Amino acid sequence: MPAPTSPAPSSPPLAERTEPVAHDGARPGRGRLLRLGLLCVLLATGLYAATRVDPRLLSEPGWAADLPAALAVPAFVALHGVGSAVFVPRPVLTLAAGVLFGAVTGTAAALAGTVLGAGLAFGLGRLLGQDALRPLLRGRRLAAGDRLLSRYGFRAVLVLRLLPGVPFAASNYAASVSRMGWTAILGGTAVGALPSTVAYALAGSRAADPASPEFLAASAFLAVTGVAAVVLTRLRRGRPGTRAGEPVGAAA
Repeated sequence: MPAPTSPAPSSPPLAERTEPVAHDGARPGRGRLLRLGLLCVLLATGLYAATRVDPRLLSEPGWAADLPAALAVPAFVALHGVGSAVFVPRPVLTLAAGVLFGAVTGTAAALAGTVLGAGLAFGLGRLLGQDALRPLLRGRRLAAGDRLLSRYGFRAVLVLRLLPGVPFAASNYAASVSRMGWTAILGGTAVGALPSTVAYALAGSRAADPASPEFLAASAFLAVTGVAAVVLTRLRRGRPGTRAGEPVGAAA
């Protein structure tokens, strides 16, 4: 009696046997590097354009006077947003807002431009650079910064906006590499940048009279808040039990 034969294993479906092939033939990781290269080209182009144009020209009232009143402020907000995203100093742009539109409207226009600039930089970095740069976060300091931004989000951005001397555009691109959400970057920017925006816009609105009480008060406010932020950060770092990379007020 012949031994029973086991049935031959069935062949896998065609869909399972067919290996995925990239449509463009690119090797894994190549697309990430191409996007990162595009981001570098865009930033270099924007930075070059910013260095070729004196941002103080924005404070000249001629260009705004040539526009309808309903378009002057939105046009400035757009210029402020693009300029701050390509490393034009934000204080210069905010002073120009005060010169052009006065303290109240200038503050609103500059704050809107600041939030727009943060969103543009964060969006570009998130879209073009995050996938390529995250695998490089292996250094101790880089990893600590990533944990800070990813974990504390809003509070981390708030502190960065209050601290003097922190490059605005660079901090936005750095935040885009982390896992921070849009609410944190935009909300933290709007709240944290408000005090300095008010002060710079007020100073710009009184730039023609540096001896005026408003100009002196705005300058004193900027100096006091800057010193206070630095002192608070150093005290926080010196407290026992403070973890490395923890932002001010994180454990409060």
